[in-house]
Amino acid sequence: MHWSEEIAQRLIQKNPDKEEYICAAGVSPSGSVHIGNFRDIATPLFVVKALEKMGKNAKLIISWDEFDRCRKIPANVQAVVGDTFDKYIGCPYVDIPDPFGCHENYARHFEEEFLNAIKPFGIKFECRYQADMYRSGKYTEDLIHALKNRGEIFEILDSFKTKDKTLSEEERAAAHDKEKAEYYPVSIFCPECKTDFTKILSVNEDCTDAEFTCRCGHHGHFDFTKNFNCKLGWKVDWAMRWKYEQVDFEPGGKDHSAPTGSYNNSKVIAKKIYDHEAPIYQGYEFIGIKGVAGKMSSSSGLNMTPELLLKLYQPEIILWLYSKTEPVKAFDFCFDDGILRQYFEFDKMYTEYKSGNASEYNASVMYNCEIEGRSLETVPMSLLVQLGSIVDFNVPMLETVFEKIGTPYKYEQFADRLDRAKFWLEQCAPEQVNKLRKTRNFEVWSQLDEKEKAAIASLYDYLANATYTLDELNQELYAIPKKIYPEVTDQKELKSIQGKFFKTVYKLLIDKEQGPRLYLFLYAIEKERFVGLLDFSFEETDEEKAINNADNEQPIVEEKVYGEPDPVEPIKQELVSIDDFAKLDLRVCKIVKCQEIRKSHSCYKLTLNDGIGERIIVSSIKHDYKPDELVGKKIIVIANLQPTRITGVNSNGMLLAATNNACGCKVIFVDDMVPEGTQIH
Repeated sequence: MHWSEEIAQRLIQKNPDKEEYICAAGVSPSGSVHIGNFRDIATPLFVVKALEKMGKNAKLIISWDEFDRCRKIPANVQAVVGDTFDKYIGCPYVDIPDPFGCHENYARHFEEEFLNAIKPFGIKFECRYQADMYRSGKYTEDLIHALKNRGEIFEILDSFKTKDKTLSEEERAAAHDKEKAEYYPVSIFCPECKTDFTKILSVNEDCTDAEFTCRCGHHGHFDFTKNFNCKLGWKVDWAMRWKYEQVDFEPGGKDHSAPTGSYNNSKVIAKKIYDHEAPIYQGYEFIGIKGVAGKMSSSSGLNMTPELLLKLYQPEIILWLYSKTEPVKAFDFCFDDGILRQYFEFDKMYTEYKSGNASEYNASVMYNCEIEGRSLETVPMSLLVQLGSIVDFNVPMLETVFEKIGTPYKYEQFADRLDRAKFWLEQCAPEQVNKLRKTRNFEVWSQLDEKEKAAIASLYDYLANATYTLDELNQELYAIPKKIYPEVTDQKELKSIQGKFFKTVYKLLIDKEQGPRLYLFLYAIEKERFVGLLDFSFEETDEEKAINNADNEQPIVEEKVYGEPDPVEPIKQELVSIDDFAKLDLRVCKIVKCQEIRKSHSCYKLTLNDGIGERIIVSSIKHDYKPDELVGKKIIVIANLQPTRITGVNSNGMLLAATNNACGCKVIFVDDMVPEGTQIH
């Protein structure tokens, strides 16, 4: 039985007549939501699906903890705003401006980022926005109830604390009494500085009014029946929400699952203070990231969000990794070769599932991975990676390759994986890109002995003159060393010779000792593209020497010569109002393509992603930048400039650049962390 089904059975046994079971997850919009936090959603999601499979009604609630106080500014936000957001520490996330300027506040930015990223998973859920819940007064009665029972809450929380053994019993008792007297289970957000650096001095008898002070110097009274800008402490808040939503199941990370952790604290508070049985709980292990390599270094500031993972993994495979692994066990998302093994294992289990041959457990695993409206084709990811790089991911050529090797996959079948294969290869494993050499490799050839050269000559003769099937080619590759070394009868020694022969062929063709399965590689690629690389029957040509010399030489970078700085122009006399400035729609765009324009000596055609769709602009920066210096960069564009036709191309906008005799034209680039579509204010 799948672990989610075991939990579902426990829920039914605990409350067999409940009309609808509530499974909850809590997510904080403190920054970009990490893929590890997705386990908080995947775990109750699978329990919901198990309950529905058992004929029960169930619902998944995602609670956004946007009313939590800001504790620190994450690195990707600091990269945009510097230290200017430090003043918001202590404020609820929902009251902080969006640092990227594209949403109504900080919390909404990261909430929408995550919700948009998980759309491909097809998850059905309801959201609870805790700022709205608190500020609408829905929790007021429960909050005042907590204030009335603050002494008992303090004793519960204190019972889970580790006692300071350096203090005497008398000292501990005195400290306990002082802390209890000063304890209030609610934080007030100051009406002046908007932070929770406040201290409640006292409350009235019915706990509806509090006297408080703030670090900023503000002093006043707070009416809990009319002013809802306050929040319960986390462990009390959790217990209160279980009762309010009638939650039946909720998971939590291992930090919450310790004997003295949040769940056990809140469990007692729920029972003793709110007379409510805590939901069934499942602790979970955190997720690992394995093999971040190549261009995807940690210093690049990449956030391991669902959006990033979906560039590598199909959504079904992400769900599969969570589903097949028990919550208490860790697993890794792989940026190294491990991802190819994961695709292989998924494909194997998926094929068994679709054919009806999967075990009961595996069938339950795969049931959790199905997404309504999507169907999967298990085109081997390893083949897409290996063969795709050889043909530069050209779709018609890939279709031809698959046809030749007896697996006639069409683009419609591998389209969903093709970009993921390319992204992984180029971003995570650039060293595994397979490119045919331009010339014969005389350096390797000169190091071979006569028999090794004879083996290569035999392979060239066979490939150039014979017609063969895939199986016949595979057999010939193993037979050539046998013919060249007839005296070798020991199978272990022969296998070593065959392996060395294979490595030599790879080095002669792609400058590496290994690559795609050799017989598939040689059969799939048009022989005219590579067979000449194995023909050493004539000397190295002048053309080959020139190409090799050019490849070995360091490129000469033409140094541009600039002059003295232009005179600084005086500030224009006509003043611009803020309303005039607001008419300009300045926004961040990413350069997707940079193309030369026929008959234009100075202009590029730039294809941009402006966060909404595709935009074309024409810019006269050809003398200052090469295309590869622009593609992938983010720039600022005047998006609402009247369209105009330049060199035969409709231009919809203008990029911002600085031009001076001392530096030439310099485009204003934006930090890569800033999302496309972000407005400049």
